[in-house]
Amino acid sequence: MLTKDKKSQIIRLVKESQSQSQKRTKSKTIKRKEDDLVARLVDVIEQMIKEMVDENDGTATICRSQLAEQANCVPSQITYVLSTRFSGGSGYIVESRRGGGGQITITRVNHVGPAEYLKSIIDSVGDDLSQQQAKNLLTNAVTVGAMTSKEGTAIMAAVSDRALARVDSDIRAVLRADIFKHALLGLMVT
Repeated sequence: MLTKDKKSQIIRLVKESQSQSQKRTKSKTIKRKEDDLVARLVDVIEQMIKEMVDENDGTATICRSQLAEQANCVPSQITYVLSTRFSGGSGYIVESRRGGGGQITITRVNHVGPAEYLKSIIDSVGDDLSQQQAKNLLTNAVTVGAMTSKEGTAIMAAVSDRALARVDSDIRAVLRADIFKHALLGLMVT
């Protein structure tokens, strides 16, 4: 039989354990919210840049620090958006000028047709490809009309982490790049 002191100790330990569990859950929730805010911020910055490009007939010159101030973020966040959302495979050329106060020129590339656009994507994909990079490239290809939404969804399903789950993580990105390129080549032939 437990003494009164032992019962008190057990109750106290259980309460401490529950409190720590609640703190961990709260911490995970805060982290998830922070990740969501960063993702939304990236989308907002991307949209701001696309609007500037649209308003200026396909070419816009921005100052990284000024755009960061407008978006209420650090300049490195602008750099991240430019490198992940405005690559050659996304249909943009990004040129930065050294010593020009951080000026960056973004030009939308107008492709003649879907096959040429898909070829530029294939050329821009290196030896490996992340799931997020594939998603961005496919989203842009659908947006410019180089493929249908259904085709983009099918390719994304084929190169997703879920589809490649049985592949060793060391070679997953390499295999994804190969599958992705061959799927685009298949669209170009048909």
